[in-house]
Amino acid sequence: MAVARKIKTLLTVNILVFVGIILFSVYCRIQDRSQELVQIVRSADRRVRSRGAKVGSLADRESILQRLDHLEEVVYNQLNGLAKPMGLVEGPGGLGQGGMAATLRDDSHESETKYEEYGYNAQLSDRISLDRSIPDYRPKKCKQMTYTDDLPQISVVFIFVNEALSVILRSVHSVVNHTPSHLLKEIILVDDNSDNVELKFNLDQYVNKRYPGLVKIVRNNKREGLIRARIQGWKAATSPVVGFFDAHVEFNIGWVEPALTRIKEDRKRIILPAIDNIKYNTFEVQQYANAAHGYNWGLWCMYIIPPQDWLDKGDESAPIRTPAMIGCSFVVDREYFGEIGLLDPGMEVYGGENIELGMRVSKKEDTLCNVYLQRKMGARGPTELLPD
Repeated sequence: MAVARKIKTLLTVNILVFVGIILFSVYCRIQDRSQELVQIVRSADRRVRSRGAKVGSLADRESILQRLDHLEEVVYNQLNGLAKPMGLVEGPGGLGQGGMAATLRDDSHESETKYEEYGYNAQLSDRISLDRSIPDYRPKKCKQMTYTDDLPQISVVFIFVNEALSVILRSVHSVVNHTPSHLLKEIILVDDNSDNVELKFNLDQYVNKRYPGLVKIVRNNKREGLIRARIQGWKAATSPVVGFFDAHVEFNIGWVEPALTRIKEDRKRIILPAIDNIKYNTFEVQQYANAAHGYNWGLWCMYIIPPQDWLDKGDESAPIRTPAMIGCSFVVDREYFGEIGLLDPGMEVYGGENIELGMRVSKKEDTLCNVYLQRKMGARGPTELLPD
């Protein structure tokens, strides 16, 4: 009995030792595995945090871009909010972009009435953006030219009477959009006693909010006519150079630098920008060939083939001398214009300044290069120069 009890006891102890060894081995393996799991979890956590940081960074970037887009939209809406109440459009896109012909589906009685009132499709003009783009028809050499930074500033004078508001504002927008800000001193709008209501409050409110401090409006108390209205604009101008334009033009890129350069070289030059055409019914921009200005025995200005010496040069960017001018657009040194007596304030009939100014100047020139304007109502004319 005693032997059997000892054997039983020994077997029990061995079993317990064996079980203990197994349990200890399992425990050790569990500990190792737990350490591995901790490392895996920590590593995974680091990766998750890193990814979260990257995602957060991307999210922040997207958020910033969205805020900028929203800010741009807010600014545009605020600006365009000035035009919308007047039924006008600002910004890129839309009808007539790139100087392409535009049409309206609505061929209403209102459209016919505006044709009769303005001589062009004013209803279509109202649907075309004030900031539309137009084709760059400059000769290749003009696009390659460079100019100094110390050019004189210019005051741009627009003369109008009962012009469509959208046409006037497109003229203003185009000169602002295509003139370096450091060269454009001011824009002067001379209203020759218009009786169109929208050219009063609406025009004032728009330019004062859209271009504060840049645009001046001079209003004549009675109809003075084209010549005396231009003189009023000259009196209001404060920059060294003044440009006179009808209020139905669109300026192209690089129009002002060559004009100012020619005047800086010789203040006795008068620059006549080259003019393409904007069709009165579709507002399509049409390129006109280079030409000089002359006049017939009736003293009426007309377009002529450039002189042979200019043609012989074979350089379309070269200036052309001419004895006459198209009065709708010219650029002149302000003081020099006063010295030669301005324009005759006694002129009552349109067209006299085409010949008169050529007789006043000692040297009148124009540069074909870069000075391209598009004029509405079918009027034509290129850049020209006057000889000594």
